[in-house]
Amino acid sequence: MNVDDVIAEQIERARQRIERERRQRADLALARRAGLARRHAQKLRNLARSPLSNGSLAASGA
Repeated sequence: MNVDDVIAEQIERARQRIERERRQRADLALARRAGLARRHAQKLRNLARSPLSNGSLAASGA
């Protein structure tokens, strides 16, 4: 095994790692979007059930 073979293997491992990390980020982004959509839908359902008021919708109540 010469130096070129070792370098080629390292490059291939790096490519595989980069692709694996890219897929992980995409999976996490998809889960995050789904979670946000669920939370927003739940908030709208909660607002629809609550009586109307002049209160703020901000989480801090400000």
